[in-house]
Amino acid sequence: MSTDVTSTELIPVLDLQPLLDGDNHGISLLADQLGRALGNTGFFSIINHGVEWSLVEDIYNATRELHDLPQSQKDAITMDRTHGGYLGMGAGTSYASEIAGEVRKPNQNEAFFVHEGGYREGNQYPEIDGFEDLTARYIEAMQSLAGSLMPLVAMSLELDPAFFENDFDTPSVTLRMSHYPVMDYTDNEWGLAPHTDSSIFTFLPTNEVPGLEVRPAGHEWIQPPVVPCSFVVNSGDMLKRWTNGRYLSTAHRASNLSEVDRYAMPFFYGARDDAIVVPVPTTVSSESPSRYEPITYGDYQRWFLDRNYRGLTGQAAASTPP
Repeated sequence: MSTDVTSTELIPVLDLQPLLDGDNHGISLLADQLGRALGNTGFFSIINHGVEWSLVEDIYNATRELHDLPQSQKDAITMDRTHGGYLGMGAGTSYASEIAGEVRKPNQNEAFFVHEGGYREGNQYPEIDGFEDLTARYIEAMQSLAGSLMPLVAMSLELDPAFFENDFDTPSVTLRMSHYPVMDYTDNEWGLAPHTDSSIFTFLPTNEVPGLEVRPAGHEWIQPPVVPCSFVVNSGDMLKRWTNGRYLSTAHRASNLSEVDRYAMPFFYGARDDAIVVPVPTTVSSESPSRYEPITYGDYQRWFLDRNYRGLTGQAAASTPP
């Protein structure tokens, strides 16, 4: 596995201070920077994002406490197709992403999912004091942060800043609280196999324990630079479809590359369940016709979930998305 940490030239750092200040000129420049990052790499870091870092640290602590629970307590709140909850070690396999390769082994991590919006009917929670309230506060903060990027995305595509507004009035979001134990990996085995994400954006708070690796086009696997109190952000399959392939959904994978347990809390941000995802007009022309059929955001998410976690959802999924 790679241990090389890349430079901020390949995975840039975007300063969101203009958004906090309401600096219109700075916001315009930021939109251009975002567009370049999404088109060149599909990964970037953000600073001055407005999320209190003490809240992030509280989520890290809650993730450790959750995974320290007896196995019987975690198994009692196992996730299913419409409810968030616990995913056991090796219970998911990255079938939805072709880049995982022909030999696909179960992912060596355990995780806990909390969903808001979308088609999920509810969540199950562990018996930890304040856990549900804490995750709700974190999700609210992350939803606000993610939503602040959508006008920038629109501006970067030469669209009105409010272009995506109606499709994100009730966003579909997921917090995944993951645990990667110390282990030796065999051939074609990872904590989380090479894949792309199904969402619009994924936000991963910086982590002192290495594990995330990214493979931008034309590059080998690399680790993003560690920027204190930042989030590493990547675009997903749905933003790629919405922009007719102009913006990337870049391969990445995760493992525990250290001698201590690794915890990670990716936050996945997406559109309302019934939003129709079709390439936006500024990305389609006679020279660049639409590459994708219209699909609702929720239908793609259901396919992705059933494809990767069919043992838990009880639903078979086609090898390609609808």
